[in-house]
Amino acid sequence: MALPTVDGLELTLDHGGRVLRATIDRGDDNLMSMAMCETLIALLRRPPEGCEILHLQASGPSFCLGRDRGGTDIDVLRHQAATLVGLNRALADGQLVTVAEVAGDAAGFGVSLAALSDVSVAAPGARFWFPEIEAGLAPAVVLAWLPGLVGRQQAFRLTATGAKVDGAEAALLGLVTRVAGSVVSLGEEVASQIEALLAHPHRAHLEIRAFLAETAALDQASVDRLAVERLVLGSLRLAGRAIEN
Repeated sequence: MALPTVDGLELTLDHGGRVLRATIDRGDDNLMSMAMCETLIALLRRPPEGCEILHLQASGPSFCLGRDRGGTDIDVLRHQAATLVGLNRALADGQLVTVAEVAGDAAGFGVSLAALSDVSVAAPGARFWFPEIEAGLAPAVVLAWLPGLVGRQQAFRLTATGAKVDGAEAALLGLVTRVAGSVVSLGEEVASQIEALLAHPHRAHLEIRAFLAETAALDQASVDRLAVERLVLGSLRLAGRAIEN
């Protein structure tokens, strides 16, 4: 698959080897447009051949302060909401492992991009918040995934008050994987995370993610049964490779 080219698309794409780097470059706020979201969905669902990891980063002072809003037509609004949900799902179950480098603030849908990536590393000074409440809105698309990460009470607090949390609290809550030691070391720590992922089979990463998704809503007995079946299948596959070699 060739990298998409879209006139006016402020999303820089750089494919080098097994890593696809996508850089949000849309001014100080780095708001995501629907075209940018659709491009990321396409890349996650049908990545370039040989690509295993999407490295998502941003240019400018902010990581991403949300997405474009506007329109009163019900069909347009439905399309926008469906696109946002589609990107959330593609981050979770697409064909690329996702690594977010969060050097600046993230708000609204920008928090989604960081929190729903498989690995996210934030700068110490990065802040995270959901501003929809200031407009009197309940962020339903956010609430579809947020309680699963931080729990019901924290999800209510964050969305009901618009509270801003720093990188350290975001890591404690589960919105990001870890906080870099400094802004200077952020890039190095992200590169280290990517290197650690590339050292292991991509297929296994996708299987880990699929297992986590499939078992999230199951009772423990069902999880245990599925674990036995998946371990048996994995062991048989490894045994077959050993025989072939």
